[in-house]
Amino acid sequence: MTAAKKLNLISVDEYLAGELTSPVKHEYLGGFVYAMAGARNAHNLIASNTLVRVGARLVGKRCRAFNSDTKIRVRLPNQTRFYYPDASVICRPNPQSDSFQDEPAVLFEVLSRKTRRIDEGEKKDFYLTIPSLALYVLIEQDVPAVVAYRRTEQGFVREVHQGLDAVLPLGEIEVDLPLAEIYDGVEFVPEPEEAE
Repeated sequence: MTAAKKLNLISVDEYLAGELTSPVKHEYLGGFVYAMAGARNAHNLIASNTLVRVGARLVGKRCRAFNSDTKIRVRLPNQTRFYYPDASVICRPNPQSDSFQDEPAVLFEVLSRKTRRIDEGEKKDFYLTIPSLALYVLIEQDVPAVVAYRRTEQGFVREVHQGLDAVLPLGEIEVDLPLAEIYDGVEFVPEPEEAE
């Protein structure tokens, strides 16, 4: 009989301390730490457009937009997770001395071939457990389209907004976001296949 190999899980405190000095961002999934891959220019442009346009609309209001360096803590009954969304809106912020947020109102992820499965599956499932979350927005890269999961009294409802003339209503944070602004400067070309 062989002994099972003991897993050396990283504690939340060790993870948070390490992220403050690491040159690479990592997501934390219940004791396991995973390095995040880089992104293409189109992805970064869409994420930046979203952050800037939402942030500008929130000037003078109670909510604030945060960039992709802001971790979101997801507390589950049996574990804690930290994810880095591409952009977020926080209306009830943690202290500024913290390196993460607990109560996002809106979370944005820009989809890519590499992240689609996680963003549409695992992250969505865990993000939707956050009591403060009103809206989870998935933004396509290759076409002007977003899928939004909006909290209602019956649970989260899926909405699709397509085309550069469409507008994503963000009534929960008292703004609207035209897709033309999300995609400003974006060239719609299929994402290249990665070499194996």
